[in-house]
Amino acid sequence: MCVECGCGRPGPTRIDGKPADQVPSPLVEDGGRHEHDHARPHQHDHEHPHARSHEHPHAHPHAHDHSHDHDPAPGSREIAVHQSVFAANDRMAERNRGFFRALGLLTLNVVSSPGSGKTALLQKTIERLQPATRVGVIVGDLETDNDARRLRTTGAPVVQISTGTLCHLDAEMVARAVGQLDAKTLDVLFIENVGNLVCPAEFDLGEDLRVALLSVTEGEDKPLKYPPMFRHADVVVITKTDLAPHVDFDRAAALANIGRVNPNARIVEVSAKTGEGMADWCSYLASCREPCAQP
Repeated sequence: MCVECGCGRPGPTRIDGKPADQVPSPLVEDGGRHEHDHARPHQHDHEHPHARSHEHPHAHPHAHDHSHDHDPAPGSREIAVHQSVFAANDRMAERNRGFFRALGLLTLNVVSSPGSGKTALLQKTIERLQPATRVGVIVGDLETDNDARRLRTTGAPVVQISTGTLCHLDAEMVARAVGQLDAKTLDVLFIENVGNLVCPAEFDLGEDLRVALLSVTEGEDKPLKYPPMFRHADVVVITKTDLAPHVDFDRAAALANIGRVNPNARIVEVSAKTGEGMADWCSYLASCREPCAQP
């Protein structure tokens, strides 16, 4: 899917304005790095299999002869070896997860379509949680730092990831961004993913909880139209509930559709504008934080 939507084309990722590969992180081993991040072409001098075709260019200088006898020996059989296209990301995600858990840091990956209210929800959540709970934020957008500047007004430390053309965050971006935060001083880390209901569903970032937002203005059938995003969510937050009477939102249908796709998801209904449901949402976060805080 990422090839069609633009993720396969070069789009230099920047973290707080700096090229991502120039941002150090204790979690990323740059010296031995050989992972595909979709963001730029690369060169290397050894052979490797590609699990799927890429639209970005690859330069493959090789010092060895490519002439091989591909005819199988008599009596032999061919065994196909496959590698997940997400293998490198998943390894980095596990490294992130171990780092977060070692610090007792509750990490949430917040995903949704554009305009669903992620930033408003996070702003009001941070204001309610602080100062008792120390919160940090990583914000992902293709361009601008508008959301990051808005969240910095809460006093929370915020790092901006500008992805260029990439419509999702991946585990390495998060690893580099978290290196810009003093993570050991935090209790909760929110990762505000790029607004997109497709590609972010495929990328594990190392989070404890994936939180999918559904605003009442989007319609009740979004979970049915974009099932991977809602199927893999631990929590579904229905946002902008104050607007429900004005957009003929069918609450029963929305709850039923979420249940059809993900019967195990916890459902929270909030209005960041009026504060309705925010106390329950913050209490839920506190309950999730307790296991993370255990040594």
